[in-house]
Amino acid sequence: MSTREGNLEAPTRHPLDWRSEEFHDEAKCLSELERVFEICHGCRRCVSLCQSFPTLFDLIDEGGTGELDAVDKADYWKVVDQCYICDLCYMTKCPYVPPHPWNVDFPHTMLRAKAIQFRQGKVPLASRALAATDMHGKLAGIPIVVQTVNAVNRQPAARAVLEKTLGVDRNAWLPELAERTLRRSAPPSGVEHPVDGERAPGRVALFSTCYINYNEPGIGLDLLKVLEHNGIAYELVRKDRCCGMPQLELGDLQGVERAMHANIPQLLRYAREGWAILAGVPSCTLMFKQELPLMFPDDAEVLAVRDAMWDPFEYLMARHRDGLLKTDFQHSLGRVAYQIPCHGRVQKIGRKTEEMFRLVGKSTQLEFTTIERCSGHAGTYGVKKAHHADAMKIGKPVFKAMAAAQPDYIGSDCPLGGHHIAQGVAELGGDAQPRLAHPLTLLRMAYGL
Repeated sequence: MSTREGNLEAPTRHPLDWRSEEFHDEAKCLSELERVFEICHGCRRCVSLCQSFPTLFDLIDEGGTGELDAVDKADYWKVVDQCYICDLCYMTKCPYVPPHPWNVDFPHTMLRAKAIQFRQGKVPLASRALAATDMHGKLAGIPIVVQTVNAVNRQPAARAVLEKTLGVDRNAWLPELAERTLRRSAPPSGVEHPVDGERAPGRVALFSTCYINYNEPGIGLDLLKVLEHNGIAYELVRKDRCCGMPQLELGDLQGVERAMHANIPQLLRYAREGWAILAGVPSCTLMFKQELPLMFPDDAEVLAVRDAMWDPFEYLMARHRDGLLKTDFQHSLGRVAYQIPCHGRVQKIGRKTEEMFRLVGKSTQLEFTTIERCSGHAGTYGVKKAHHADAMKIGKPVFKAMAAAQPDYIGSDCPLGGHHIAQGVAELGGDAQPRLAHPLTLLRMAYGL
């Protein structure tokens, strides 16, 4: 097959050789960036995915020759800065990924460049502070402190200071701290209930995620109610910490390693005893399913946890295929517009959330619209002053598609992306604004719980 014809085989992913000195060699990295950028310039299929590709193509088109050779290598870092490691280009667009001989892995090339910048101390303190989710979360659940922090963050003057000191755009939506964290709100475990005279098989360990634990525990509580309703035994993992995705997006690979060493021992027992491990945020699920195994491909404990990790709707639909899921849906949701987040799409599990709600629609009144495009939020990217306008631009097609469905509810498996979409839909205007609800919350509602 000619290399010009692209690759017709399923994409494969090579492990990340992040411990080698060559990986951190800036000159060699720039050479690889040049090779990959040249291929991207000749293809341009990914131009609509994120701001990295328009930035690259504008640099080329506005140069003296209209080719990559006219682009100053110092400007390569502008392309790197726009990448938020969503993996969509690799998994959904690029025809030149391995096993194609051109061996293009755009996200890992960007990650290599980010890791070099981080090692050289070029990542601003403000960006590192934004990624320290466990540090922010320690304030959650503290009486008076939570109310004070949340109130201050709503004040325009405080947001102006936050913009100046941490680079957080004053117009970007910010999550509030929960008055009571998930770990303090939820029972440590749930006992199986009889289902049709028998005990339902299956046990779930819930990795709470820093966001759900500290900011929106209601999402986790809704998942536990769904598990209880289906007679599924569960335990809440009590000593987990951030999965490491915010550090990965910065190129802080040592930070990712520290998170791995903290989390894998907590999850390993469940994996070895046959529990399914669920996380309510797609980025966290992807971290354990893909990113950590690519960084630690020879670590048997990491691989064991990988094999036990499930997206919640992936798990629930697997139970449905086995005839073990209750379908006694009671509540009609009306019209729902749903966005598949990028980190959900690249898990290679299909549209499991949509499948679940198609099932709900068989029993209740439901018009379900799926939008398969990036919301633009992408972790801390969407809240930064340097990128918020780009994030809203990237998400605008999603906002418009959501609004066009005239939904009663909008939602995304990514809670942060959901709020970003809600902000974008609100800015479009309109008389009737839809309500934002996470799909797990909508499922709990559909059950009438």
